[in-house]
Amino acid sequence: MQSAPQLHIAASIAIPPALAAIAQGRDHIKTSEFAHTFSRATQTILKNHCLNGECFGIRPIKQGKFLLWPVADIAKALNGGAHG
Repeated sequence: MQSAPQLHIAASIAIPPALAAIAQGRDHIKTSEFAHTFSRATQTILKNHCLNGECFGIRPIKQGKFLLWPVADIAKALNGGAHG
């Protein structure tokens, strides 16, 4: 049985299948989706962002009243990249 294909962003970052399912081809995901990816409560993510400007070493962008988290940076963190 073949494993599920992984999406690749910038050709060097392997996107885990579970993250690819959440992102559905988007470059950024919402805070609630980010929290689900790291098995944390949304409020924990928001608190870490408020105190440090980042969460797990990942800085979001703000669009309107929403924080959007870059999928490429999340993939790096999930694949063993540095987190804070």
